[in-house]
Amino acid sequence: MITIHGDSNSGNCLKVKWVCDRLAQPYRWIEVDTLKGETRTAQFLKLNSAGQVPAIELDDGRTLAQSNAIIRYLACGSHLIPSDAFAAAKMDEWLFWEQYSHEPYIAVCRFQMIYLGKSASDLDPDKVKRGYAALARMEQQLAATRFLVGAEVSLADVALLAYTRLAHEGGFDLDDCAAIGRWIGETERAFGLAPARRD
Repeated sequence: MITIHGDSNSGNCLKVKWVCDRLAQPYRWIEVDTLKGETRTAQFLKLNSAGQVPAIELDDGRTLAQSNAIIRYLACGSHLIPSDAFAAAKMDEWLFWEQYSHEPYIAVCRFQMIYLGKSASDLDPDKVKRGYAALARMEQQLAATRFLVGAEVSLADVALLAYTRLAHEGGFDLDDCAAIGRWIGETERAFGLAPARRD
């Protein structure tokens, strides 16, 4: 059984939980409060020297960090990774893009509003602009395909779902993103998730 060290408030950590649940992979969850500095303790830094969650421990003592690397490992050989090599590479394209061009804007704006108490008007305009650009790219793709890599759900969808479904908490208006709205609902259902609260 793997052990997941994660913060339940983190979309990056929830990705790992969702993949385990979808694949019926047994796990033990250890809650780590990042706001209390629990990723900076000597004990945690032995687990992941980068001082970040999520991190997993395997039964043999090996550890792995970075959410998309973890879900890629957990889903190896499953239906969540396309069997076609090019489609799998397109999935990876979305995984890399999510961490570089989506999460730094959508998730950071959400963190600043929810946990730092900033108002939408106090957010960095460049982060907001780039967040909307990321959403526009997703909207364009999802207007053409059911999921991010064609007709079947993949790790690309779970990776992008984590913070897109909560984008409104970072001040982003999804009312004009009909394709994203449809995709959020379908991906939540595919992973057995209750719909994210919109209030």
